Amino acid sequence: MCGRLSQYRGIHDFVAALSIPNALINYAGNQPLELYNAAPSAQLALFHQEGQFLRADMVRWGWQPQWAKDPAAINARVERVAHNPLFRIIWPHRAIIAIDNWFEWVDEGGPKKQPYLIRRKDRAPILCAAIGQYPDAEHEPNEHDGFVFISAYNRGGMVDIHDWQPVTLKPELVREWLNPATSKERAEQIMLLQWEPPEAFEWFKVDRAISNIQNQQSGLINPISDSNDRPADSVRE
Repeated sequence: MCGRLSQYRGIHDFVAALSIPNALINYAGNQPLELYNAAPSAQLALFHQEGQFLRADMVRWGWQPQWAKDPAAINARVERVAHNPLFRIIWPHRAIIAIDNWFEWVDEGGPKKQPYLIRRKDRAPILCAAIGQYPDAEHEPNEHDGFVFISAYNRGGMVDIHDWQPVTLKPELVREWLNPATSKERAEQIMLLQWEPPEAFEWFKVDRAISNIQNQQSGLINPISDSNDRPADSVRE
């Protein structure tokens, strides 16, 4: 994934999609998040399990260990993350990022790459596997908190848009992924073998105004017509 997404629904809409009966500890607020063009370093709603409870916090997209000099990572490749020294500290800290869509840019031969929006065909939230460092009952929020998406090489079908996509899970696997009792070995199996196929998604062109991170209008997620390359509810760069 190219580092841009939308998370505009409210926390309780995402909780309903997670289908987790546990009581919610909510530090993310009750209002719609209204993030239509979120980029790395944005504060996003992150879900994890704290004891018997589901907890939501606003956590920075991007993480690096305190000793690292490189820029913060935003993704971790699925085939390496469980054994990568960079992520050893946070690998046990499994989380879910529920998003509405993400964006990819495709070189179609023009002067600028064409952005595409990718979402579920059924329009349900996309439940993305993540790991990170985040607040819990024993740790207050601090400057080192952050998370990374787990990403996987596309199995085909979406490859015309991008070779990599976030690892997305169905609700029953989300519950297992978040459960602290789930072994590391089983968690690795889930993320390697049981993520959703490209057939669950659809994609379409959106306005190039999405490329400007300053643009945050809701119209950015509207499809454009190939005939005029403008959405009905257009936005300007």
